[in-house]
Amino acid sequence: MLFRELKTQYELDEFDTSDEHVVKILLYAALLSPLVSRDLLDLVTEQADDELVFPTERWAATFRSHAQLILHELGEYLGYSPPPLLERLIEDAQKIHKQRPILQETLATATQPRCEA
Repeated sequence: MLFRELKTQYELDEFDTSDEHVVKILLYAALLSPLVSRDLLDLVTEQADDELVFPTERWAATFRSHAQLILHELGEYLGYSPPPLLERLIEDAQKIHKQRPILQETLATATQPRCEA
């Protein structure tokens, strides 16, 4: 059941990278998510009416669709305050990684005709 959930909800079979570090991060995130999801399901089940049923796959999809809100609420509860969004957008937009060309440059280079010698 766990592997089916990882495949359907977290698309583990769709990773297209050979970077070992990226693969590890994606795997850890995909493995931690169901653990947190199941713990939260236990809390929800305790609070819900006894006759309510929460199918595992439906719960996984619900958890995933609300993950951003859950992280936000958890961050507030733990006292985490991220930098203001506008400042973060301005700062990140100014960072240019020298070895990572922007999309327009990549497309321009890819669409130029090649000269044959």
